[in-house]
Amino acid sequence: MKKFMLIFVGTNYGELGLSPEEMQSQMGKWFEWQGKMEAAGVVEGGHALESNMRRISGPERTVTDLTAAEVKEIVGGYYIVKAADFDGAAKIAEDYPDYHLGGTVEIREVMVFEQ
Repeated sequence: MKKFMLIFVGTNYGELGLSPEEMQSQMGKWFEWQGKMEAAGVVEGGHALESNMRRISGPERTVTDLTAAEVKEIVGGYYIVKAADFDGAAKIAEDYPDYHLGGTVEIREVMVFEQ
């Protein structure tokens, strides 16, 4: 099995104007999806990410502090999953809870370096 990172790109829930009840319902969908992946033995880990971010760029190492409100889309979190190939990883991503909110899943294979 190969490892893939499922990267979740979308808009911060607070920016979408979801009510507290809608946010709680949406989080329940996330917990359900994670439980399904754990039961199938395909998830190795992952985390949600805070919306505040710091970028360091260029030869001068310019530091920019940003919030979700300042960027169009944010990386909200990720999972590392095991699958035979991209199609298998895409199958796992079918249950991503935020598609209906305009969310996107980017799938990247994890590189393995031989020593």
